Amino acid sequence: MADSVSRPQQQGQPDSRTDRPGAIDARPVRHPWRWVAVAVILVLLAMMVSSFLTNERWDLAFMVKVMNYKPVLNGLIMGTILGTLGAMVIGVTLGVILAVMRLSSNPVLTFTAAAYTWFFRSIPRLVLLVMLGTGVGYLYPELTLGVPFGQQIAGALGLGTDLTLTQIDVNAFSSTLWAGVIGLGLSEAAYMAEIARAGILSVDQGQREAAQALGMPAGKTMRRIVLPQAMRVIVPPTGNETLAMVKDTSLLSAVPISAELFYQTQVIGQRTLQIMPTMMAAVCWYLVVCSILMVGQYYLERHFGKGFGSAPGKKDQTVKRLLATTGSH
Repeated sequence: MADSVSRPQQQGQPDSRTDRPGAIDARPVRHPWRWVAVAVILVLLAMMVSSFLTNERWDLAFMVKVMNYKPVLNGLIMGTILGTLGAMVIGVTLGVILAVMRLSSNPVLTFTAAAYTWFFRSIPRLVLLVMLGTGVGYLYPELTLGVPFGQQIAGALGLGTDLTLTQIDVNAFSSTLWAGVIGLGLSEAAYMAEIARAGILSVDQGQREAAQALGMPAGKTMRRIVLPQAMRVIVPPTGNETLAMVKDTSLLSAVPISAELFYQTQVIGQRTLQIMPTMMAAVCWYLVVCSILMVGQYYLERHFGKGFGSAPGKKDQTVKRLLATTGSH
């Protein structure tokens, strides 16, 4: 009976029943200027679409026709797609090697990697491709591979051979697609080296120390422990570099290479005197290729980002759950 009788409220002590908060009637903050900005953007977008569809000078039918020309498709496959893949394979592979060299304790390796990245990051890619296409062939018409100073040594010793293993016709090679791919790949490796170095440095040093304590070799530690964790940092800028490489393949015409998307559309535009429709044909193909690569980058980032951060929308769901819990009291 004593428990059922309510105790008198002591003087100066707040009543817990009246201090509990009621239901929260929260209203979102109004942002009228956002709707104004949305309206302005929609009006401008409608004006652009209307101008694009009603201006006969765009000649959309001819643009679609140019997109399906065989030389344009050949330039898209050979110069743009294969050129991008080849340059990025060279750039990523050599870039990771340079990053490991840059982080090495060997001063020769560190200096070599630093000098490489300094040189190729300082040279514009257009200038580099022009040099590979014309300058190298002028300086070295034939590139010999063999013992250094082999001819001089063979002449001094009276040998019947000049100690040359093989020769490469540089002029014949410099005008091919592979010369342009190698040039873009060498330039890309300098940027990928810094991206890979930043990713490797983002992995805690304790990971390597733990692997070394287990007796794992340094190379295996880098492949199995460090690089998989560094991919979370490496993938986003690498995706951006890939998209940039798709557009930089238009510089292959400086080698010169005719099997390239922009070069083929430019030739058609000059021959038909319809510059903008042919340029828009190239723009549409660039948009298609880059859009596909962006989707692939999204899934790669989501794959290598597992376990980091919170899932999208999780924070909003937590806030709503807390508000509902508070309102129920």
